[in-house]
Amino acid sequence: MPRLSVIIPVRRARGSLRECLESVLSQPFTDIEVIGVADGAPDGSGLLLDEFAARDDRVQAIHLPDGAGPQGCRNAGAERAVGDYLLFLDAHFVLLPGALGAVAGRLVDAGEPDLLLFGHHKRPFRGRPRPSRSLERLGGLSDGPLAAPGQSALLDIAPVSWNRAVRRTLHEGEKLAFGPGRHGERVYALQTVAVAESVAVLPTACVEHRRQRYLPGLGDETPEAETAELVDAYAGLMEFLRERPRLLAVQPLLFERAVQELLAGYPAVTRRRRRYVRSVAAFHRTYRPAGHRLPGGARGLRPRLIGGGRYALLGALDTALAVRRGLRAAPDAVRDRAKRSLSRRYYWYWRKLPLDRGLAVYAAYWNRGVSCNPEAVFRKAQELAPGVRGVWVVSKNQVDSVPEGIDYVVPGTRRYWATMARATYFFNNVNFPDHVVKRPGQVHVMTHHGTPLKIMGLDQQDYPAAAQGLNFDRLLKRVDRWDWSISANPHSTEVWARAYPGAARSLETGYPRNDVLASATDEQVRAVREALGIKPGQRAVLYAPTHRDYEAAFTSRLDLERFCASVGPDTVVMVRAHYFYGGAKLPGGPSVIDVSEHPRIEDLCLAADALITDYSSVMFDYAHLNRPIVVHAPDWETYRTVRGVVFDLLSGRPGETPGAVATTTEELARVFNDGSWDSPANRELLAAFRARFCPYDDGRAAERVVRRVLLGEESATV
Repeated sequence: MPRLSVIIPVRRARGSLRECLESVLSQPFTDIEVIGVADGAPDGSGLLLDEFAARDDRVQAIHLPDGAGPQGCRNAGAERAVGDYLLFLDAHFVLLPGALGAVAGRLVDAGEPDLLLFGHHKRPFRGRPRPSRSLERLGGLSDGPLAAPGQSALLDIAPVSWNRAVRRTLHEGEKLAFGPGRHGERVYALQTVAVAESVAVLPTACVEHRRQRYLPGLGDETPEAETAELVDAYAGLMEFLRERPRLLAVQPLLFERAVQELLAGYPAVTRRRRRYVRSVAAFHRTYRPAGHRLPGGARGLRPRLIGGGRYALLGALDTALAVRRGLRAAPDAVRDRAKRSLSRRYYWYWRKLPLDRGLAVYAAYWNRGVSCNPEAVFRKAQELAPGVRGVWVVSKNQVDSVPEGIDYVVPGTRRYWATMARATYFFNNVNFPDHVVKRPGQVHVMTHHGTPLKIMGLDQQDYPAAAQGLNFDRLLKRVDRWDWSISANPHSTEVWARAYPGAARSLETGYPRNDVLASATDEQVRAVREALGIKPGQRAVLYAPTHRDYEAAFTSRLDLERFCASVGPDTVVMVRAHYFYGGAKLPGGPSVIDVSEHPRIEDLCLAADALITDYSSVMFDYAHLNRPIVVHAPDWETYRTVRGVVFDLLSGRPGETPGAVATTTEELARVFNDGSWDSPANRELLAAFRARFCPYDDGRAAERVVRRVLLGEESATV
């Protein structure tokens, strides 16, 4: 009888299954059986499973009818297993070297616990692996074994099947099984914690969780449907607990977890919210443990409303809180007080040391990665000022996006504080955080990241929906750190002076990120289009609507299906949702490409034959290319009233309107079908627009910034 049974559900895993199986079978620990269960496997991955079974007698291949799903595959594998412990592994993941030996050794050391929880690494698609939060949490738990009832910390470990070893006799004796739907695995994982009388932990990464590329059309459920299923999943979990009176002590913990997750899922439900709230309220009435009380005060307001089925009041609360969204993201002062105190002392120490005259700090979009104007300046500085080395500030969850060879620091680390204390130059397209102290001799350059159509800075005081709780006093203190304010055009210089009054000098050079739009060759454009999947001869249109402060998720006001059907298959639409929304989440199709996650807006502009936008500042950048711009403005009056604008985009006057204007999908399709998208009249409008907003489009903006700021050349500006 093998010590460990490794169960692997297999479907659409042709490209990853071989590496997955080899990662298991090549482990030094060999007292295992591997049970691969194929669910139809239309890509032929079932044949690959048979290949391994034929050459290694530790491998069993089970073939189920199409549609069994991951839960059916896992259940079938568990029924066939004979090992002492069950381990589940996704066919897209791999076991890390030595993982099985570490698991087996820990099981012995812990006295054969019912359940062993171990760590994992996360690896984004086309990224590098990094430790998971669960791995960090495991390191803070006792070496055990732990008694599961009352151990709420165990519920904080990711509720998945592939980070645990489950004693087979426990699995069979408690009749554990994977339920249907996307949440069946989550419920199974929580069940194992609930029923285990002893739990051990292994704070070692044993699995590499590899995120797969999203392929439109392969997902079975929408986020809204998944959220609706969550109520049924947790109802099933609570019924499981009710059938086992000995688990009475665990019920409040799991009910509380259900309350939090059902509340967290509420924003994803957009079409049937009333029904969802009613189902959550019914869950509360049916399964709330005796004596359980929801938190009082503001902390418990939303749980009480959704638990009581108060749909109207919950909606009113959402509306009231929309203007305070920024406050919800503020750090928990109490929780982080000690850490901040230590960081402040460390930062203070490094600020006593001399400045490093050869060190520059770069950041973009709240530390989202290497991009925009700061990147263009950074690249040009490497060429013209090699004596000034650049270090990027990049958030922990974005480090995988940093190109090879670029130095970076993660906020909050000791190297971050030392770098911020001693660097001489600072480049950012948004403000550096309030905790950054500007020392005498340090030079801050605000590059901005768009030409203003909407009102900005202090002008937002009259537009509360746009301000979103912005603290204007703090804004002014951040502005006071600026030495230079890069301007794309005279219009921007004027607006920035009003919106951000301060002592910073305007550096009217043009936007460095747009240099590539002036210098790109036809060969580069062809390469970009080919990489995006645009066929030769196709008309490529970039649809890039702006962010609306009063909306929490991306909404396409353009009916893409009707538009594409009208303009025909020779036109492909690249959809670029604003980065605030985390993607467009649109269904794919031969005429639609979701480019929301594409790292470089400049490449998308180069690839497009025309731009469709509403009020996004990308229009000012795209104008550099002298290609048609079409404004799709179905809600202009709402936007200008709620957000505020600095000129009338739809006036039709030269220098304000860049081209054709449409307010409906039908009008927009007509513009592209009758040729008016590129008519002589609209080309004249575009020429006037370019003259006003693109006066420095010679491809040398980054050079001018580097020469003026880093090299001190007075004649560097235009």
